[in-house]
Amino acid sequence: MADLKALEHPTLKVPYELLNKRFRAAQKTIDREVSKTQIAIDDLDRCLQSSTVTVGQMKTALDGVVEKLTFLKRKSEESIQEETDAAYVCKKRIEHLKEYEVSHPTQEAQWKKKRLDRMLVEYFLRCGYYRTSLQLAEHSEIQDLTNIDLFLMSKEIEESLERHETTACLQWCHDNKSKLRKMKSTLEYNLRQQEFIELVRQDQRLEAVGHARKYFTLTEESQLSVVQRVMGLLAFPKDTSLEPYKSLLDENRWHSLVEQFRYENFKLYQLSNTSVFGISLQAGLSALKTPHCYKSDGSGKNTDCPVCSKHLNELAKDLPYAHCAQSR
Repeated sequence: MADLKALEHPTLKVPYELLNKRFRAAQKTIDREVSKTQIAIDDLDRCLQSSTVTVGQMKTALDGVVEKLTFLKRKSEESIQEETDAAYVCKKRIEHLKEYEVSHPTQEAQWKKKRLDRMLVEYFLRCGYYRTSLQLAEHSEIQDLTNIDLFLMSKEIEESLERHETTACLQWCHDNKSKLRKMKSTLEYNLRQQEFIELVRQDQRLEAVGHARKYFTLTEESQLSVVQRVMGLLAFPKDTSLEPYKSLLDENRWHSLVEQFRYENFKLYQLSNTSVFGISLQAGLSALKTPHCYKSDGSGKNTDCPVCSKHLNELAKDLPYAHCAQSR
């Protein structure tokens, strides 16, 4: 079970985080709608206590209560359904992991094949092969055992940043505000900086000043020097060759924002920057790697050794050798 604990942490952590997120969102939504419903009920109480209330006023108050209760019921059902779906994914993944403990040798082989497919799906998603990963997940019937939805959501935000759009990423920052604050994330601040830079690039300098007044007034002391440098763009043309202003106007800053979003999205769900497939492959190659696999004359190579094969030999080149206390 040691390898399961080491490799399957993201399998349970991601759906748990999604369940936790939906629970908190549902709680806020229901509290907000209950508050609105209570206001409507208070209005109805005032109508009942008034001696001069008309039939029309009473009808309006009653309609308001019915409308708020109907809306509360619909929102509650939607929120509960979203929580139930997230809980179902957690349950299905737990059941899948428990199968390994009670499976027979034949079933164990099938389970390991399914785990390999899950690793490959995640690896393809990280590499951007979304269609391939979806086809493999569908073929192996493991859609509920993979984090496809998370990566597809990330794909949409990354593509919007590549189009020089910040709205989707800012919404993601808002949805995960509390956790990003605990992580001391600077992503939202960097997005606001980039919006300012784009306004300067478009010669909308008055709008840039207004943007700075709105988003840079509560700047922390540690970020003050960065803001001062960015504000200095107002005094230079957009084609300046003077540093650091030339670098601030560089289009590659958008790629840096994509990388920062990807890193913080992984960190939010406690995902490693390296895929589980990559980690497992490296561990396996390192466990089999010996100096004989790299003899220049090829005399020590074994046809049954994976590391001695051409492509895997190149992949294992920078990995440490296996520690062998006895000869194999």
